[in-house]
Amino acid sequence: MTITIIGGGLAGSEAAWQLAIRGVPVRILEMKPIQYSPAHSSPLFGELVCSNSLRSAEIHTAPGLLKEELRILDSLIIQAADWARVPAGKALAVDRGLFAEFITKKVSEHPLVTIEHREVTRVPGSEEGITIIASGPLTSDALAGDICRLLRADGLSFYDAIAPIVSAESLDGDKLFKASRYDESEGDYLNAPMDESLYRAFVKEIVSARKVDPYPFEQIPHFEGCLPVEVLASRGPETLAFGPMKPVGLKDPRTGERPYAVVQLRAENKEASMYNLVGFQTKMTYGEQERIFRMIPGLEQAEFIRLGSVHRNTYLDAPRLLDAYSRARTASHVFFAGQITGVEGYIESTASGLAIALMAGLIRAGLAPDTPPTDTAVGGLLEHTRNCPLKRFEPMNVNFGIIDPAPKGCPKKLRKEAVAKRAISSIQQWKAHIDELWGFVG
Repeated sequence: MTITIIGGGLAGSEAAWQLAIRGVPVRILEMKPIQYSPAHSSPLFGELVCSNSLRSAEIHTAPGLLKEELRILDSLIIQAADWARVPAGKALAVDRGLFAEFITKKVSEHPLVTIEHREVTRVPGSEEGITIIASGPLTSDALAGDICRLLRADGLSFYDAIAPIVSAESLDGDKLFKASRYDESEGDYLNAPMDESLYRAFVKEIVSARKVDPYPFEQIPHFEGCLPVEVLASRGPETLAFGPMKPVGLKDPRTGERPYAVVQLRAENKEASMYNLVGFQTKMTYGEQERIFRMIPGLEQAEFIRLGSVHRNTYLDAPRLLDAYSRARTASHVFFAGQITGVEGYIESTASGLAIALMAGLIRAGLAPDTPPTDTAVGGLLEHTRNCPLKRFEPMNVNFGIIDPAPKGCPKKLRKEAVAKRAISSIQQWKAHIDELWGFVG
C-alpha cells in the first residue's frame, strides 16, 4: 500500500526518496504552489527559507558529524547540498535555487512517487495506510488544528526570524575585507568592521527600532537557537559583540588589528551576487531595517533583495505525544518527521525524515526495526524528541550534548574525535541492520 507524505520540504522529500528507492510507492501531498506559507515563495521542493548555510562541514563538529552520517545513509538532501555547494569557509552552504531544483527533479521523476498539489486540512484515516506528516514548522492552521484533534493535545509555537539579503554589486568593497575566522588565507566571508563608537550607536538604534507587533494569538516564546538580533541586543550592550558580531579570529588587513565588532556577510549563490547578513534575523519593520543596516560599513548604499521577516512556527510536545518511532500514540498509522517533531535546523530535519521513513516502511511490512543508536548524531536527535529532560520541551539543533558522551578516561581534547569515530562506526552498523530488514521486505 502507498505511504502518504504530507509536505515537500527537506524532511518530506528525504522521506519520499528513501522509501521510493526501496520499492515503496509514495504519495506526496504538497500545498505549494496552490497555497504558500508566510515564508515560502518557490514552488520547488526543499525550499530554504532562512539561511543558505547547512552549518559546519567538519566531522569533529556536531553538524559536520550529522552530515557524514547522512552521507553514509545515502541522503538525497546531502547529495543536493554537495552538488549545489557555494564557498563558505568550513561551512556547507548552497545555492538555494540549484539545491531545490536538484531535489525536485530527483523526487518528481522517480516512477514510484506521485505528487498532489493541494492543501491538506485533515489527517488521512487508517484506511488509507501509513501517513508521515512532515509539514514543517509552518504547518497551515487547518492541518495544525486537525493534528491537535488527532493527538488530543494543544500544539506549541515559537518565532523564527529570517535575515536580510543584499546585492553584492551594491556593496562598497573598499570598506569590507574577506576572511574566515582563524584562516590565514583570504576567507569566504565579507566582513564589515566597526569601532566601538559605531558599534554602540548601531546597537542603540537596533534596541529602539520599531518592531512588527505579533497578533494576540502569537504571544509565544522565542527559540533560543534563533533569536532576532534586537532580542539579543536588548539583553545588554555587549551581547552582540560576544554573539553574531564577535570579532574573534578576524584581523582587518588594512589596520593589522582586530575590530571591536564585525558584521559577516555570506554568499547566497555560486555567483556570489547576493550576500546574507549572518546572524541578523530580525522582526524590525522594513523601513527600520533599511535605515539601521545601512549604518554597517560598506552597506551605506545596499540594495536589499530580501528584508528580514518573522513567521510563526509550530512543533509538537513530542516526548509526550509520540512514541519511539515518532508515531502518534493516539493513531498508530500516523508518523511525524522533521521540524514539527522538535528538531531544529535543515540537516536535523533531513535526518528525522530519513530515519522515520526507514522505520515507518519496515513497520508497514510488519517488522520492528531498532531505532538509531544514541551514540550517533541521528540517534541523539531522535532521543531528544523522545525523552527530553527539560520541564518544557523545546526544539534542539544537533550538538554533542545530546550524543552519548565519550568513554570515561578519554582526554578532553580528544573527546569529540572519539565521539565522532564511534558514531561513524555505530551508524554503519545501524545501516547494515536496516538494510538487512529491508532485504526481507524486498
